[in-house]
Amino acid sequence: MEKKSLTAVLKKNAMLIVLVLVYLFFLILTGGSIFSPSSFTELINQNAYVYILGAGMLMCMLTGGNIDLSCGAFVCLLGALGGVFMIVQGMSTGLSILLLLLIGVFYGVVLGALIAYVHIPPWIATLAGYLAFRGLGTSILSSNSKTGSLAPFPVSFQNLFYGRVFPTEKGVFNWPCFLFGVLAALLVCLVIFTTRNSRLRKGYEADSLKSAAIKSVLVSAVIILVMTKLAMDGGIPTTLLWVAGILLIYSFITSKTTIGRHFYVVGGNMEAARLSGVNTRRIMFLAYLNMAVLTSIATFTVIARSQSAYADVGKNFEMDAISACVVGGVSASGGAGTVLGMVIGATLIGVINLGMSLISLDANYQRVVKGFVLLAAVVFDIVSQKKNK
Repeated sequence: MEKKSLTAVLKKNAMLIVLVLVYLFFLILTGGSIFSPSSFTELINQNAYVYILGAGMLMCMLTGGNIDLSCGAFVCLLGALGGVFMIVQGMSTGLSILLLLLIGVFYGVVLGALIAYVHIPPWIATLAGYLAFRGLGTSILSSNSKTGSLAPFPVSFQNLFYGRVFPTEKGVFNWPCFLFGVLAALLVCLVIFTTRNSRLRKGYEADSLKSAAIKSVLVSAVIILVMTKLAMDGGIPTTLLWVAGILLIYSFITSKTTIGRHFYVVGGNMEAARLSGVNTRRIMFLAYLNMAVLTSIATFTVIARSQSAYADVGKNFEMDAISACVVGGVSASGGAGTVLGMVIGATLIGVINLGMSLISLDANYQRVVKGFVLLAAVVFDIVSQKKNK
C-alpha cells in the first residue's frame, strides 16, 4: 500500500520533481551562478508575461483544448499604441493604461462573440489576429518613429510594472522583502491546514497530518528562500506582485467558484454541460474576453521591462504560454489542468531558458531543447491518461 501511495505521489508531482532536477543540473553546469540573487530576480522579470498569459491560456484550453494564437501579436499592437499614447502624445500614465485596457476589453468582446456566438473556430479567429496585429503594430511604429521603435516610456509607468517595493541597494539586505516572505509562508501554512480541516469536516479525502506538515515546511522554505534572494537584490519586484495577484485570483476562480467549475465541465464534455444547464456560449465568450484583458496586463510588464515598443515585441509569446500550460499538465483536449501546474510548467521553461543563457548555448539549440521538453510533456500526458483508463 505504501509503495502504491509513493508511486501515486511521484506521479502526481512528476513535473515538480523534473523542475528540481533541471534546476540542480543547471546549478552544477553554471557553477552556482543560477543560484545568485540577480538570477532569481531575472527569472521573475523575464517570465512574468508567461505566467500572466499562461493563466489566460489555461482558461481557454480548459474549454476543450482551445488556444489563442493572437496574444503575442496583440502585445505588439498594444505596445505600439502605448508608445503613441505615452511618448508621442504625452498622455498621462493612468489615462494611457485605461485606454489600453479598454482596447483589450473591446478586442476580447469581439473575439469572444465571434467564437461563442458566430461559431468561428478559435484557432481561425485568433489566427486572423496573429496575422493582422503585428502588421498593424509595426505600421504604427514606423509611422511614428524613424527607427521603428518608441522609447523611453515614462518613469512612472516603468516603476509601476518594472520597479521595486521599498527598494534598497543591491547587496544590502531588504528587511521588508524578507518579512513579506515570512508572512506569505505563514499564510500558505494556514491555508494548507485550514483546507485540510475543511475537507475532513465535509467527509472528503484529505492529506494526512504528516503530509500536510511536510508540504507546509517545503512550500514555506521555498518562499523564504526566494524572498531572501530578492532581499539581497534590491527588494520585491513589482512584477512579482502583479504575477502573484493574478495567479491567486485565478487559482481561487478555478478551484472555489461555480463558474470556474463550469470551465472544466465544458472542456470535459460540452454537449453534456449544455444539457445540464451550463451556458456553454457564455463560458467560451468569457475565456477569450479574459485572455484579451490578461494580454493587456502582460503587455505592460513587457514594455516596462524593455522600456520601449518595437516590432518584434511579443514574438512567440503565444507559444510560450501554450508550452507553460502543456508542460504544467493542462490537458491538450481540455477539462483538466490547474493554475499551480501551469506555474510549475512556466517556471520549468524559465529555468531552462535562464540556464541555457548563462552557459551561452546557441539560440537555435535552445529552441531544440524547448521543443523536446514540450513533446516530452505531451507524451507524458497521453501515456498517463491511457494508464488511468
